[in-house]
Amino acid sequence: MDRGKAAGQKAIFLDRDGTLMRDVGYCCKPAEVQLLEGVGRLLPELKKAGYKIVIVTNQSGIGRGYFTEEDFWSVQRELEKQLGAGVIDATYFCADTPTNETERRKPNPGMLLEAARELSLDLEQSYMVGDKVSDTQAGIRAGVKATILFGAAAAEGTMESGAALVAKDFQEVVAFILGG
Repeated sequence: MDRGKAAGQKAIFLDRDGTLMRDVGYCCKPAEVQLLEGVGRLLPELKKAGYKIVIVTNQSGIGRGYFTEEDFWSVQRELEKQLGAGVIDATYFCADTPTNETERRKPNPGMLLEAARELSLDLEQSYMVGDKVSDTQAGIRAGVKATILFGAAAAEGTMESGAALVAKDFQEVVAFILGG
């Protein structure tokens, strides 16, 4: 399995709901997009430090029929508008439900591996940041440098997450990455 070793560019892989923006449960309306504290101000610092910024997000609401792919992209456009032009380099999503788990659905590493191939990313220089254990597991399985658990749900299941850091806020996420 190609894990993007020595491919070049370093990246920050980020979950979306609960990590970059408030998790409202199956977000399908642009009006529901609300950046988490510090994200809009600090994410560009990672970009300036030479990281590609890549969103990898499970979106089972599509697979469950709660909203459409078009709804997902409307929300994504609003998120990118709030973050600022050019901050997000790529977005990968998986519409599969947990009962229809595939290699792309986190905790599996498929989206990260796909991004590494398509964007020429070096996973060993990259980080995975998410609010669920499945996010950290996907990063570990993909072979990233380190995983960071962050967000409202981060305190749940931290013992089995394997995360290098459980961050209390986005400032701590950025300080860990830029310091490492």
